[in-house]
Parts: sequence; structure tokens; C-alpha cells
Amino acid sequence: MAGKCPSPWAVLGRVLGLSSLWPRCLSGLTSLPALSSLSLTGKEGLTHLPSLGPSANAAQGKAHLKQCDLLKLSRKQKRLCQREPGLAETLRDAVRLSVMECQYQFRNERWNCSLDGRTSLLKRGFKETAFLYAVSSAALTHALARACSAGRMERCTCDDSPDLENRKAWQWGVCGDNLKYSTKFLKNFLGQKKIGKDLRAKVDIHNTNVGIKAVKNGLKTTCKCHGVSGSCAVRTCWKQLSPFHETGKILKLRYDDAVKIFSATNAAVGHSELVGPQRHGHSPKSPATPRPTDLVYVEDSPSFCRPSKYSLGTAGRTCSREASCDSLCCGRGYNTQSRMVTFSCHCQVQWCCYVECQQCMEEEVIYSCKH
Repeated sequence: MAGKCPSPWAVLGRVLGLSSLWPRCLSGLTSLPALSSLSLTGKEGLTHLPSLGPSANAAQGKAHLKQCDLLKLSRKQKRLCQREPGLAETLRDAVRLSVMECQYQFRNERWNCSLDGRTSLLKRGFKETAFLYAVSSAALTHALARACSAGRMERCTCDDSPDLENRKAWQWGVCGDNLKYSTKFLKNFLGQKKIGKDLRAKVDIHNTNVGIKAVKNGLKTTCKCHGVSGSCAVRTCWKQLSPFHETGKILKLRYDDAVKIFSATNAAVGHSELVGPQRHGHSPKSPATPRPTDLVYVEDSPSFCRPSKYSLGTAGRTCSREASCDSLCCGRGYNTQSRMVTFSCHCQVQWCCYVECQQCMEEEVIYSCKH
């Protein structure tokens, strides 16, 4: 990946004390269970996600300064980290959130967002690279906004948008997610700049901004009535982010419809911009520019069928015979294996306060791609 463009992936890698990229910092997560087996709803609290190791409590004196010193950040980023107690742990939360969501969204794809091969992948301009940039910046935006409203950051608090009666909401114990502060701080922290005619740098920045916009578009105004017998004598409203799982689904749709970019030059307007294929109904003489919500890429992806420096391939991956085996197994066919599994059954509520179940067994058929 070009070092010219400060990216959230490079930032997240440095945050975890590494000199290179994000994948290596998460080597400890390779033991995570397959996300398809988890009941992932997208509403899980960040503190419930898998731990990356010991963390300092920002409330304990100047512990956050030690955290920032341990991170390999630029001088400006380290200065911002030291001014923001709670930031280092929030960035760790963002890493965990982006990993889980990426692996969940691609659980049935040939590329399943595994940690293996990610360093090589990020050096290329594939669709998968575009998704990684977008989901990481989205996770950073989401985690920072939630950290503010949860009181884990000292220099920000609840949303203070002027169009809402926030102080009245605070009196009722309601705290809106502070997306305004999150996006402003994040762009300052990443130090995004326009970089001439460098196509790859422009593509990376574009995809980073797609992730931020996806979180913004999921911001909703939630209202609640207070009063006797449910009357609306007092009505409080606040800003609330959508569950990150919804943002992940939107970005996956953007990935499916990603636009290939051919050039970053346009002499007609006097500066460079991304240029893609002509859209239906447009004049062939006018270059087509991607929309702000389009994920963009510059080179076609490998098949990911066989082991390579980008992935481990699909051999041995479990699949659904009806839905995914044909594509996932790349025409090699699949193995069928039966096993007996135990589950709770015939459950009944007993007086007064517990449920009693029997243990039943059934045969389960597992399909896995051949080598």
C-alpha cells in the first residue's frame, strides 16, 4: 500500500504497536470461531468483543499517556492521542468491530476476510481492498461516536446538535451519539489530503470517505414521550447511530456494485478526478465519475480459489449445498460428512422460575470443498 495516503488501516496497525499493516496486529484473532456460527446481530456492545490483550484504564491517572507512547503513531497522531484519554482503547474497539463485521459479511464468499494474506492484499487495488478501507473508516467513525456518548472519551460527550433539545434529553438520562465530533476528529487524525494525480491514493481516500458516509447515512433521530399514562407532555429527541451490522450490509452492497476506475486525470476541469466507465444514458464524450457512495477499485481481483499470497484458498471451507458450494468450491466439488449433534429440546417452563429441557440428538450433514 502506498505510504503517501494516510489510511485507517495503516493507522489501526500503528495503533496496535506495529510498524506495518493492520492484519499482523490481529494475529491473535485467528482463533476466533467462524462468525457464521455466532448470533451476530450488530447490536453487540464493543466491550463484549474479543480482547486483544491488556488495556489500561484511562481513569487511572495518566495511564492513557503510557498507552499512547506504546503505539507507533506519527508525531501529530501521538499528540492527539495524549490529549484524548480513551482514544487508544476506542481504536482497538474499532479494529475488533471491523474484523467481526468484515468476516461476517464475507462468510460465504471465496474471499472470507481472513487475516492471512491481508498485507499483500492491501498493496493492491482490488474490490476487496476497497471494502477494507471503507469498513475500517466506518468502524472508526462508529466507535468514536459511541465512545463519546458512553463517556469513555474525556474531550467529548453527548451529541449537541442545535436542532435538538439536547439538554432536556440529558435530564432524562438520554445521550445522543456524537457523530459530528467523531467525523471532525477522525479526518484531523487521519490527516486526509488531496494528492495530485496519484490514482491509488485518490482511490484509497475515496473509499475511506465512503465508509464515513455510510455511518452518517445511518444516523437517525429517535424520540421518546414522557408523561402521565404515556402522554406526550414532554418529548425528548436525540441522535442515534444504526447498529454497525446495518452499516456492514450497506458496504457489502457497495462492494457488489463497485466501480472500476481507469484514470485520475481530467484536463477539462483543470484538476485530476476519478474516471470510470460510461454510465447508461450519458454522452460518450463526457467522462463518468463515481458517486460519493460508490466503492471504487483499479484492478480485477484474483479468483481466491487456490492458495496464494492473498488468501488460503477455499479448500476445506464449509458450504451450503443449495446456496454456495458450487461457487465456493470453484468447480472442484465437495465432500459430504455426517455427524451427530446434541441440542436442547422439549423445553418446558417449570414453576416458578426456570426452564427444563431434554437433550436430543440429530444427524447433521456437513459439506466442505474438495482440495
